[in-house]
Amino acid sequence: MTSIQKPVSQAHRGNTRFRSAMAAVLASVVLSGCGVVNNMIYKTTGDVMQGFSRNHTVPYLLESDDLAMGCAMSEATAPLLMSFGRVTSEPDQLAVMLYLSAGGCAEEQAREHELDGLAALRAMDAEEAEDAMIRQKRALSLAAKRYHRGWKHHNAFYGKPDAGECPDFDDDLGEFIYMAGLLSGLQALNAEIQSTSSIGVPKNIGSTVSRATRCLENDKWWGAPMALRATVWAMIPGALPEGEDPFERLEIADAQGEEAGVRISHVFHAIAAQNKGDEERLRDVIRSHAQAIEETPANEEWVFVDAMATDMIVAISDRLWMENTGHRTPMGQLGTFWDDEKEAVETMDLDDLL
Repeated sequence: MTSIQKPVSQAHRGNTRFRSAMAAVLASVVLSGCGVVNNMIYKTTGDVMQGFSRNHTVPYLLESDDLAMGCAMSEATAPLLMSFGRVTSEPDQLAVMLYLSAGGCAEEQAREHELDGLAALRAMDAEEAEDAMIRQKRALSLAAKRYHRGWKHHNAFYGKPDAGECPDFDDDLGEFIYMAGLLSGLQALNAEIQSTSSIGVPKNIGSTVSRATRCLENDKWWGAPMALRATVWAMIPGALPEGEDPFERLEIADAQGEEAGVRISHVFHAIAAQNKGDEERLRDVIRSHAQAIEETPANEEWVFVDAMATDMIVAISDRLWMENTGHRTPMGQLGTFWDDEKEAVETMDLDDLL
């Protein structure tokens, strides 16, 4: 009996070792399989999120006039949406819009700090004024970084604008995002200069953007491509082609934008006037914008762009008012100025009624 039981015991131990080895192999397969499944899930989720954001979230936002909500959304969701580039294709096209909007958030903060600084100067509070200016430059530096990231994603998706060939656009939104990327590049350079910092923004972006606007249909995009090009001509020495008048071009673009209900060209015109130190022209642009938004409603598909233009025009107006009166543009008085002549008001002589 003893000689019979021994082989049985050895066989049992052999089976146990075999089952343990198989269990280890199966566990390894299962665990590695979990990683594969997770990667597939992440990739699918990333593709879905990118597609939904591009095809639905961005168009929905462009039909809204709530700039603050758009700003908050861009700052809050950019890290989430951009992180999907770790598991699927980089969301370069979507990134252009995210970083343009997020850069605008930082620039809005910079404008608020500037107004605080101007108010402090009027109050003869030098320390508070200096602190506000420092905060302004920090915010502009952050804006420049965000705009520059948008510009780099634009180049990654559409190709470098100075490569010579225009990209093939899939649809109108793709063409609009191309224009938004050009604006992001120009804003990056402008914010970097104002911040007095150096974050590596190429100094030839202005001329590059000017050439790249020729890939866009001017009439289709409310005169904005021509306005952008003319602004570069007005601001960069030596950029003006022979026989061209940038402000004449800007006036034509303004008329196109006013008719279309997307007045972004007014912003470019105002920036060019500021750069030239032409306050009278600057006031005229602000008056024209205020009149236009009263007479023509914003284009339903591009409400956000028109609202953004109005916000920037109000910011320019606020700066003028703050410098001269110590407060911003009064509510309901965009397009008016502190030194405007008051209209004569007819009064009734009540003496004859007594």
